[in-house]
Amino acid sequence: MTVTTRLLTVGDAAEMAERLRANREFLAPWEPDRSEEYFTEGGQRRVLTELLRQHEAGSSVPHAIVDDGRLVGRIAITNIARGPFLSGSLGYWVSRDANGRGVATAAVGRVVRLAFDELGLHRVEAGTLVDNTGSQRVLQKNGFRRFGLAPRYLWVAGAWRDHILFQRLADD
Repeated sequence: MTVTTRLLTVGDAAEMAERLRANREFLAPWEPDRSEEYFTEGGQRRVLTELLRQHEAGSSVPHAIVDDGRLVGRIAITNIARGPFLSGSLGYWVSRDANGRGVATAAVGRVVRLAFDELGLHRVEAGTLVDNTGSQRVLQKNGFRRFGLAPRYLWVAGAWRDHILFQRLADD
């Protein structure tokens, strides 16, 4: 297993749409509700174009997760704030066939190093559904600490769902 991450491109739209369609049922319990268009090449082209616009503005770093040369997920630091805050939010997903093999753990480690070493952030936060113990383990293996609970934080699977909040500081 060789896990890398790289900046996404609009040219990834077809492959990203295919991965999302193939993993739609697998990801549904953890992801916000998505329109049918989201799972199309055109929908992903629009998503990637917006993520790259945010990247150009300095507020997002959207990466592909690549395992042995194959795109298996997406990871991003979004809502990057500068000034006295120097913080960003981490989000990621991996396909079913990459799940449970350390792929997400490796990708999170790479992107967190990028956040601290290249972006100069002080803090990275992430939230998981209360019952998403797999994602919580990924974060904990990467030095994230739980710091709170956000009630009814995000609309997922037809309901407002509570999230456990984690953070990692650059000097941890």
